Amino acid sequence: MFLVDTSVWVSVFRDRTGTANQSLQTFVKDESIFLSRFTLIELLQGCRDEREWALLQTYLREQDYIEPTANTWFAAARIYYDLQRQGLTVRSSIDCCIAQLAIESQLTLVHNDRDFDAIGKVRSLCCLRFQPTGN
Repeated sequence: MFLVDTSVWVSVFRDRTGTANQSLQTFVKDESIFLSRFTLIELLQGCRDEREWALLQTYLREQDYIEPTANTWFAAARIYYDLQRQGLTVRSSIDCCIAQLAIESQLTLVHNDRDFDAIGKVRSLCCLRFQPTGN
């Protein structure tokens, strides 16, 4: 089962050729795909117009989500703190939250974001880097 990060969805939605979507389908095969609410927010805030917003909102309403627990927030903050203590920087604490959701739910995080590589240095994060064929 996979938690698919925003960085992957952006590649899929912006690729007009369909190559990225096909690569993702091949990548995950028949496994279940989950999103985080953070991904929902990041994707919707990047919409270019009302039409895109409406289409994306409809699509996102139908997806399966992993929800944070009370512990998620503390554990995600601890990831960020531990990274800083080791001199490592991530661009967003949201990535720490997404990583923690994957860890708690024992999901493989599919991403194309260097911040998760840094997080993997301080946590046992099962993740796979997704790079669409042809990109």
